Amino acid sequence: MTCHNCEQSHWFWKKIGRCQRCMDQLTVLSVLCWIVWWFLCRDNPKSIESIALIFAGFAFNTLLALHLWMRFVILPWRKRSGKK
Repeated sequence: MTCHNCEQSHWFWKKIGRCQRCMDQLTVLSVLCWIVWWFLCRDNPKSIESIALIFAGFAFNTLLALHLWMRFVILPWRKRSGKK
């Protein structure tokens, strides 16, 4: 699932927020996860399938939020302040 840029960089913080392909994949996975949950599992939210989809959806959303935070807040701030 990783792209060539992410395969070459070995540390998590060097990857996050820099790869558009990874952010696109997270967006698609997040949307698909919540759509599947809405149509298949919302009637029985205490089933194991529903709980698994909820956890997966929150994990995708959290990782996407971290990518976007780094992309649009941290990296531009570092660039303006002259840090690496």
